[in-house]
Amino acid sequence: MKAWPVVPLADVLQHRKEFITIDDTQHYKRCRVQLHAKGVLLRDTVSGADIKTKKQQVCRAGEFLVAEIDAKMGGFGLVPAELDGAVVSSHYFLFEIDESCLDVRYLDHYCRTERFRKQVEAQGSTNYAAIRPADVLAYTIPLPALPKQQALVARLDALAGKTRQVEAHLEAALRDAEHLLALRFRDAIAGAPLRPMAEVAPSIRRPVEIDIDTRYREVGARSFGKGLFIKPDFDGAEATWQKPVWIKSGDLVLSNIKAWEGAIAIADEQHDGCIASHRYITCVPDPELATVGFLVYYLLSEDGLEKVGLASPGTADRNRTLSLGNLGKIEVPTPPLAVQHTFDRLQAAVAALKARHAAIREANAALLPALLARLFAHGCD
Repeated sequence: MKAWPVVPLADVLQHRKEFITIDDTQHYKRCRVQLHAKGVLLRDTVSGADIKTKKQQVCRAGEFLVAEIDAKMGGFGLVPAELDGAVVSSHYFLFEIDESCLDVRYLDHYCRTERFRKQVEAQGSTNYAAIRPADVLAYTIPLPALPKQQALVARLDALAGKTRQVEAHLEAALRDAEHLLALRFRDAIAGAPLRPMAEVAPSIRRPVEIDIDTRYREVGARSFGKGLFIKPDFDGAEATWQKPVWIKSGDLVLSNIKAWEGAIAIADEQHDGCIASHRYITCVPDPELATVGFLVYYLLSEDGLEKVGLASPGTADRNRTLSLGNLGKIEVPTPPLAVQHTFDRLQAAVAALKARHAAIREANAALLPALLARLFAHGCD
């Protein structure tokens, strides 16, 4: 088998450094480079009067665009057709591609490989993140004949298309599942009596007496209904806040400063025995009135979040505090427990579906990088 020649990018790219003067009366597209070799996107469209640096470069479709500062974090990519004519500052480098020997799409795939990223990360001083055009031109690329490049691109594009189809199917299935949940919940609460949280799930605080010789595990709540997360363990002597509370499995946990933003979650077995700061409220549902899963779904619904927001007065982000008194006054629907349990089983089924889909997504996302690595590691006809 014949090995592919490996050439410096200087053999197939040419740095283009041309500047225009911005006209204050015109409008310009500006682009940005995503990190981790995720490509080039539209940043915004602005009036020339709003662009402070009047000397800008004009991008051409198909050129290789490199961010001076972010290159080592994968800040590079091909300029897409829709950004032809967009402008970038002098902190970007533009390179024309010799398409007589290098297929633009082949470079687009190659620059996403670990092999290419390692070259970028290794270039220059470790104490200075910026790279220069000469650095880029010194990177190397395996360069088979143009027909071979095009065949590889066709193979990679076909796989990329299939992975996108899988992702689209997963998204559609998840949307359907979420829609089904919403419909079933609507039916479950139709005509259900409303009761105050103070009755349905009263606040229960379990004060922690910090022992300086004991290690503790702390939890926090993510906004937008993303659940609880566990922070690194720490020694009691390192505690920087007062009046922490114990968390128990089955608690309904709310951040009193971020509940309005969806920082509401259920503590499960992995959170049992953890502690939370005084900024967290723990509620325990009355088992004769409500399940924690049903309550959390309601509080994170549009109607529930509206009530939580109204109960969290204030104008500034950090000043929107949910008091125990206001929380206790929030009225929640309480259909029969059998109805709630049925809905909770559906929630569990959807959660299991999400977990399976997450595993499929992870495997699906790994397919193209694995094929890229194998093709370019092989490097021969």
